[in-house]
Amino acid sequence: MSEPCDLPATEARRLIGRRALSPVELLESCISRIQAVEPAVNAMPALDLPGARAAAAKAEQAVMSGADLPPLHGLPLGVKDLTAAANLPFTRGSPIFRDHIAPTDERLVADLRSAGAIVLGKTNTPEFGAGANTRNAVWGATGNPFDPTRSAAGSSGGSGVALACGMVPIATGSDTGGSLRNPAAFNGIVGFRPTPGAIPNEMRSHGWMPMGMNGPMARNVPDAMLLMSAMVADDLRDPYSRPADPDSFYPVPPLDLASLNVAITPDFSFAPVEKTVVAAFTEKTGLFRHLFGRADDTTPDCTGADEAFAILRAVGFLAAHGDKVKNRPADVGPNIIANVEEGLRYSAEDVARALTLQTAMQRRWHEFFTRYDVVISPAISISPRPWSELYPAQIDGRTLDSYYHWLALAYCGTLAGHPCLSLPVGLDSLGMPFGLQLVGRRGGDAALLAAAAALEAVLVGDPRTARPVPDIARLVAAPPISGMPGFFGFG
Repeated sequence: MSEPCDLPATEARRLIGRRALSPVELLESCISRIQAVEPAVNAMPALDLPGARAAAAKAEQAVMSGADLPPLHGLPLGVKDLTAAANLPFTRGSPIFRDHIAPTDERLVADLRSAGAIVLGKTNTPEFGAGANTRNAVWGATGNPFDPTRSAAGSSGGSGVALACGMVPIATGSDTGGSLRNPAAFNGIVGFRPTPGAIPNEMRSHGWMPMGMNGPMARNVPDAMLLMSAMVADDLRDPYSRPADPDSFYPVPPLDLASLNVAITPDFSFAPVEKTVVAAFTEKTGLFRHLFGRADDTTPDCTGADEAFAILRAVGFLAAHGDKVKNRPADVGPNIIANVEEGLRYSAEDVARALTLQTAMQRRWHEFFTRYDVVISPAISISPRPWSELYPAQIDGRTLDSYYHWLALAYCGTLAGHPCLSLPVGLDSLGMPFGLQLVGRRGGDAALLAAAAALEAVLVGDPRTARPVPDIARLVAAPPISGMPGFFGFG
């Protein structure tokens, strides 16, 4: 099934600029796809159809008048429900904000509207982005488009599913412990976590501790680069914000893979990784590692990553949600409560130790990246499991240390402050999407994206490594996910 909504964002934008595709036609195609498959997956539970249609009509008028068109002109956009978009629900997956409508856009959404994007609706997320399983007590669970009984991961799960299903060509996401990369891997799309400061966020309560980052999500790397070019900015309300050149991200610069030295690791020597994932990683990398100038089986030193992430993550949750757990405990879920209670147990000495561990790790990574351009690992440690599972408690019989320990492949990059990208690379042995994580030099966002685009251009020609596409007809015929046991609840 191929419709305008299935076009890559870059191709749709090119056709709009040539007057070969109407923004109205593209929007209506996206709306039709949502109406057809949303019952099966529950990815975009809140839409602004009147606002989107009015914006598309205005965009079409601009095309026909010969006006200069901004980079995202006429492209429908999904906005993760952790980000405010005017006149749309802003629930953050929490019953506390069930009825809240955002009066204005956050900076990110305002910038994307200015770049021509048409905000179509909000994409689902777990409660306050916690848990890496997109399921909440407001909108319910989001199912994987390759099997709606399985997890879409999170916390940008709704965006990942919406993109995979052709509901929108571009979407926003955010990432602390892999929330852009995990759903990208589970749903067969691209998610990019930038270096802290590349995309400003005036809403972060911990401005000097940049764990949570906004980033682009798309179906391929050039689309993500186009969206990234409209996201970068400088905003003094974010202390990590820094000037960036949008033109460095798009158009996509050519790059010879033979010019790259890469490190290849299945686990960063510390992360728990399922045997199914290790096998897929070994097989996939074996198909293309010879393309690089040098490909070594090695890893940067991640000593202290588990402890540092546990402490700093919990402290962040305590700052953001401690008052909710204290004053409205019945209205928050187990993941939020667990993180806040953990944060309350740590002392100033613990926080000082975590910051020291993080700094030492960052310096070791910096030295490692003087010898390597890119590190390649699996994007996530398991193949998608049922969304009814609150979190993976075990991997191959090994009991995990915490409910987020299965995210270790992602949070080491978060701690080091390096840009990280999840690239879809075919299916695993269970028939579910498989993703690679590519990590670049700190501040080298454009270079990492260019490397990912060059690799993707090679992989797309092989069915073993090309981006997998869900069966839309099967989703249209699938029973509503809302009828599955446990659909509503904290996850």
